[in-house]
Amino acid sequence: MSNLSFDAFTKKIHIKAPMKKLYWCWGTTEGITSWFLRNAEYSEEDGRQRDSSEAIAAGDTYIWEWHNWDGQEKGMVLQANGTDFLELSFAGVSKVSITLEDKGNAVLVSLRQYEIPTDEESRLNIHHGCSNGWTFWLANLKAYLEHGILLNETEFDLRNIPLAGYEFVNM
Repeated sequence: MSNLSFDAFTKKIHIKAPMKKLYWCWGTTEGITSWFLRNAEYSEEDGRQRDSSEAIAAGDTYIWEWHNWDGQEKGMVLQANGTDFLELSFAGVSKVSITLEDKGNAVLVSLRQYEIPTDEESRLNIHHGCSNGWTFWLANLKAYLEHGILLNETEFDLRNIPLAGYEFVNM
């Protein structure tokens, strides 16, 4: 068993959905905005913005925007094999990989965030914040694909609550 540390974490969940659908949920603008983001833009290396149904590719840059947060996450697609693996730069200094494994009647989704700095601010905002966030978002993905519902907050505007990102479980 490997030791837990503040420079990385892994979150896993079994989801009863086709692998192709799961990859679409992560690997297209149309997919990722269906359950996760308010808006997403992917651009190729030459600056051309990808169509919403077009699969992302290594070398693409992205801009993500969430519901209930006015900021943007900007990064790069480091790997995208079109079937079961994606890797992105994330939170400015770390990386996130998503691996999909066929388990017969379900797909095991494994999300790993790593290369997280271990200073106090990164431990709180990236390790703790992202670990909690990904836990919710993976549960939201399962609810969406298995039951057709979304758990994230879109009705109430939480942006003016200073600690909303740390207190609301469905941010």
